[in-house]
Amino acid sequence: MSARCSRQRPGDASLTDPILYSFRRCPYAIRARLALAVSETAVEHREVRLRDKPAEMIAASPKGTVPVLVLPDGRVIDESLDIMRWALARNDPEHWLAGDAPALIAANDGAFKHHLDRYKYPERYPADGVDHRAAALAILQGLGTRLGAQAWLGGARFGLADAAILPFVRQFAAVDPDWFAAQDLARVQPWLAAFLASPLFAAVMVTRTPWRAAG
Repeated sequence: MSARCSRQRPGDASLTDPILYSFRRCPYAIRARLALAVSETAVEHREVRLRDKPAEMIAASPKGTVPVLVLPDGRVIDESLDIMRWALARNDPEHWLAGDAPALIAANDGAFKHHLDRYKYPERYPADGVDHRAAALAILQGLGTRLGAQAWLGGARFGLADAAILPFVRQFAAVDPDWFAAQDLARVQPWLAAFLASPLFAAVMVTRTPWRAAG
């Protein structure tokens, strides 16, 4: 995991660069930024407030969720995995596409996200957050079994599956860090720690001022 973000610094984007609407802490937006960074794709980064989404973003993608990538030709990519695959199809210097694991990503985006939301936000759902925490933990233990056989989810090196799933594991761990640290996740915990300590993660988590249209 190297930090290939040199072309994403504020002010670096040209008039022909894609526009990225993003929110710093959103795991979907994080994984899109990871792929854009590692593929060395320059973008005009527009950080948004989720409670005050810019009209320009809504016009591009009426569903109103981040990330949204508006290409110079007007095409819009508003699903995070599609943004990842688009960026890596253009340039994949660290061979992330070779580390794909579609079934694992689908389970993360489906069952794991379902349980994560109900654990993290129990006030929003008529469900027992502890039960959902246990269900999510079981999924992580399955990942741990896979990580016991190979260094990363997709094989011997960090790849697309790791980048797509780790932002959600980060969110799960952050709900109750002490509880997470005490679990039997001997493979998952160092896997997450290595990601959080990487220059790539630090580069895509830079704090930015929310974007507003001129005038």
